[in-house]
Amino acid sequence: MTDLVSPAGTGAGANRPRAVLRARGALRRALPALLVHAGVRALGIAVLAVWGYCAGRSPHQLLSARWDSLWYARIAEDGYGYTLHLPGGKVHADLAFFPLLPWLERGLSAVFPLSAADAGLVVSAVSSLLAAWAVFLIGERLYGRRAGVALVALWSALPVGIVQSMAYSESLFTALAAWSLYAVLTGRWVRAGTFAALAGLTRPVGAAVVLAVWLGVLVALRRGHGGERPALPRMLAGAALAPLGWLAYFVWVGVRTGSPTGYLDVQGGWGNGFDGGLAFGSFIGQRLSGPAFPAGLGLLVGVGLVLWLYAACVRQRQPLPLLGYTGAVLLLALTAKGYFGSKPRLMMPAFPLLLPLAVAAARARPVRAALTVSTVVLVSAVYGAFWLHGSGPP
Repeated sequence: MTDLVSPAGTGAGANRPRAVLRARGALRRALPALLVHAGVRALGIAVLAVWGYCAGRSPHQLLSARWDSLWYARIAEDGYGYTLHLPGGKVHADLAFFPLLPWLERGLSAVFPLSAADAGLVVSAVSSLLAAWAVFLIGERLYGRRAGVALVALWSALPVGIVQSMAYSESLFTALAAWSLYAVLTGRWVRAGTFAALAGLTRPVGAAVVLAVWLGVLVALRRGHGGERPALPRMLAGAALAPLGWLAYFVWVGVRTGSPTGYLDVQGGWGNGFDGGLAFGSFIGQRLSGPAFPAGLGLLVGVGLVLWLYAACVRQRQPLPLLGYTGAVLLLALTAKGYFGSKPRLMMPAFPLLLPLAVAAARARPVRAALTVSTVVLVSAVYGAFWLHGSGPP
């Protein structure tokens, strides 16, 4: 694929910065995908509102003031330092939460008449649109415009897609990760490293974005692109920038706790950590061998589907940075112990996993593809409302 837009012609348009023209061209092409995304999210919120009205629950409270949303808002309002001691020895410290979302919540609430929680909803809404834009551009670049629109529709309609409308960090992280990946695919190395650094300030899985940038640099060097004198410094700068956000927070928590493994210790207090998937496997096995057999079977099928889709991504010959990023996100999600109900949410940023399905939808007859995607969207909206009125994230 060539530049995002055709070269500017003569006259006033020729004097406009190329970056502005590229951005406007990219936004114009992405508009159908953004409208699809906005429609899917609006439907999800509408179904949640109707469900909440019938159940006597506040949709606003469900989206902005439960689970992790409360922790982010508290950090935005009071800074770090809150610790909750629970029976059984668990210690929940707010240092487990990365700082970029609460920083943005604090900044917005200082400028506008918004609470920190409502500022979180604004961040998520804007971030989800920005994420959808970058997701579309990646799908379009690799497999065409229809595949890009289908990819956005499928990502927006994930069963746990309602999280994109919550005061959570998934939308913000996915936006930063997707724009970093797009910058890697288009050879904008400093931009890729900057987005990766910001993603590393958002969630611990920012390490997956760092891996993608480094893999992109290695691939470019192997192809000889680094031999171009202007390109090599930008590649090295991007590679150096990428891990700075992630490392900075780990170091800061280590200094604050007085331990080089401070962040891992904090996560351990929450009951989180990485054990190679042993705890998750045991969790599934207990359900398969007991009265909760259907739930265990559903989990097993779900994991199998995720692995099958990743194998399809490999067969599809996706660019190595995308495969590395998706693989790292899945590995970190599936091998972590802790609250197992959060695993679908943790895998939500792995949007390249949906590319094989998006390509299939793009190649199908329009009526058939529209009916299939519409069904998925409706099921997702109903499931999202059911999920938030039940166990939901954390």
